[in-house]
Amino acid sequence: MRRLLLGLIGVALAAQPARAQLSVYDPANTARNTISAIYQQYLLETERAQHAKLWAMARRLSAFADLRRYALLDVPRWRTHGGDFLYANGINDALIFGDPRGAAYLAVSHPVLSARTLLGRLTPAAQRALMSRLATVELADAVAMSAINDTGSLRLNGRRQELQAIDALEAQVIDPSLEQSATAVLDKISGSVLLGARQRQARSQLLTAFVEQLLVDSKRARDVDAAAMNMQLVTWRDSRAANAAFVAGTGDALRTWRQP
Repeated sequence: MRRLLLGLIGVALAAQPARAQLSVYDPANTARNTISAIYQQYLLETERAQHAKLWAMARRLSAFADLRRYALLDVPRWRTHGGDFLYANGINDALIFGDPRGAAYLAVSHPVLSARTLLGRLTPAAQRALMSRLATVELADAVAMSAINDTGSLRLNGRRQELQAIDALEAQVIDPSLEQSATAVLDKISGSVLLGARQRQARSQLLTAFVEQLLVDSKRARDVDAAAMNMQLVTWRDSRAANAAFVAGTGDALRTWRQP
């Protein structure tokens, strides 16, 4: 019993915490831990600032301003050539709706007679000159019919489809709803890019028509200059013979003339 009591007292004394402990201080380790803590605090503050910035950027402009102020009022509409025409109704409709076959233009244009049977009666030089002029007329007809059809088709497409698409896109853009996701905004951007591409295509078609018309005018002016130059060259080349023939013919007419 005595031994058991002594053993319990010994265990109780051993279980008590030691009162005397040694403190170890390392300046290098403390400085490193301090720098690491400051760096981690800076990173945390930077990430919080970035998160706040991204959250502000993700919010729609409607949260800060009324988007209806970006809507355009009194937008110019595609006009049509109104009026009751007596002789130009066909070509007026072609300018409004298009005319792929060019029937309206040919109906109001002066026709050119067929020259196939007459070409065989001419010399090669005369055939060449006549064919050049006929080609200019046909080229002008082709360019005019193409330009009329393009103008009418673009005007029809602008009235029926482009205006509705632009109005729908405008309504979506100025929609103040905050429930639209980033995907919806990207779809709006894609739609506007597509409309811009279509409009650039239409502008390119109109510019092409202008270039074609300028080419026809240039060919016509060149043919006129070439004809005038050829006349001048022939005059210089055959001037002596023509003058001699004129003098001889005039003298013969004077010698043979008698009072009736």
